[in-house]
Amino acid sequence: MIMAKPKKAEEIISRVKDFSRVLVAGCKGCVAICEAGGQKEVEVLASAMRIHFSQIGKRIEIDEVSLSRQCDKEYLQELADSIDSYDAVISLACGAGVQFLTEMYGEKPVFPGVDTCFIGVTEEQGVWSERCQACGNCMLGETGGICPITRCSKRMLNGPCGGSENGKCEISLLVGRDVACGWHLIYERLKKLGELERFRRPSEDKDWTASRDGGPRQIIRKDVRP
Repeated sequence: MIMAKPKKAEEIISRVKDFSRVLVAGCKGCVAICEAGGQKEVEVLASAMRIHFSQIGKRIEIDEVSLSRQCDKEYLQELADSIDSYDAVISLACGAGVQFLTEMYGEKPVFPGVDTCFIGVTEEQGVWSERCQACGNCMLGETGGICPITRCSKRMLNGPCGGSENGKCEISLLVGRDVACGWHLIYERLKKLGELERFRRPSEDKDWTASRDGGPRQIIRKDVRP
């Protein structure tokens, strides 16, 4: 899922301080799971904003809403009847949701309330880790289900490099925590599967045009289009 982290309230407040009526719009999708933009986070941010403006004697009306998703027109349509009553919107969705909300209601300024970080997993409560860079040319079938683009700090297609030691990447010394060597993980995984022969076969050059071909990517499936 898409992972995000909340922006500082001070930054958000500075964006909307000159408006009279503001909507804080949450998303019940990915950002809710990583506790950055769901209903709870909407309530916390809206409350912090009300307290701030009350303390400085500024009257700003702040409303709250949480949509099932902000990356889908069907759910964004729920704002159609009320959006005109607001001067600005703070979206707690991922970057895609913020942009789609802006596209649908272009006459309203929309400000992001979170920083979108990566596609990842929940390791444990309060800990989320990157697992995919959405490169568009997946090679997980060749590497035992472990992505070298994400898990290798150098995004090497063939490894490990000379900086790997005892299963750890040399970047560990720079970031102050143990970072597993992606290619060590791949080796151990293929060994467990009894498929080390795959490890010995060099990977082909990656077709990066699948992820960066000069414009926003699209997936168009004629079999599911109306």
